Amino acid sequence: MATGTGARLNASTVPPPRIVLVEPQLGENIGAAARAMANCGLSDLMLVQPREEWPNPRARTMAAGATAVVDAARLAEDVPGAVADLHRVYATTARPRELAARVLTPRAAAAEMRAATARGERCGVLFGCERSGLTNDDVTHAQAVITVPLDTAYTSLNLAQAVLLVGYEWHLAGDDTPAESLEVGGQPPAAQDEVEAMLAHLVGELDAADYFRADHMRPTIVQNLRALLRRARPTEQEVRSLHGVVSALALGRQSRRRTNV
Repeated sequence: MATGTGARLNASTVPPPRIVLVEPQLGENIGAAARAMANCGLSDLMLVQPREEWPNPRARTMAAGATAVVDAARLAEDVPGAVADLHRVYATTARPRELAARVLTPRAAAAEMRAATARGERCGVLFGCERSGLTNDDVTHAQAVITVPLDTAYTSLNLAQAVLLVGYEWHLAGDDTPAESLEVGGQPPAAQDEVEAMLAHLVGELDAADYFRADHMRPTIVQNLRALLRRARPTEQEVRSLHGVVSALALGRQSRRRTNV
């Protein structure tokens, strides 16, 4: 999978939110969540009563290159202890609750957290255990709920997927990677006059081959060729290659003519 390298805005001054895993069941799932955190520039991991003994070697193995997140993880006895020093807490859940709560998408929550951290507030996100998620009591410690808008027929996510979705929206909210870019392998793009010279070479050989049999179509065909070349945004090397292709075709045509004489 291709990965982006966009720069995060205010990366040194905006502290990322704390990820709080409440009663996670498997070390592997903690490691996978830590890997998702590292993908998104998150490093503050808090575990509330993990079922398996901690530290957990399977978590380190599953974390792959994100072992630093696992090694720095801290334990808390309960949710209040895990969020005591935070100013703003969000609870992730896909289930409808009897509780009245603000419900945000991950994108809206990320924007809100970015604004809050810019004001100096510390934020955190609660994730429930793999089997049953967060309890209502856990949710009451949050100011808002995060729900991922998924197909209503199946909204279940595993722990790492949920962490990645929320973490990605946090990262994206502070990332300035262009929506589209053109990779040219380090080759400089061809200048306008180089492209125009390539077009003139091509049109000249088409004229020599008597391609433009209907004179009234010639301007339209040339315009189409020019638009194609401009849209392709060729590099200098690609323009040189095209020159070579046109020259080779012209030589082949001339050779066949001489043979037929």
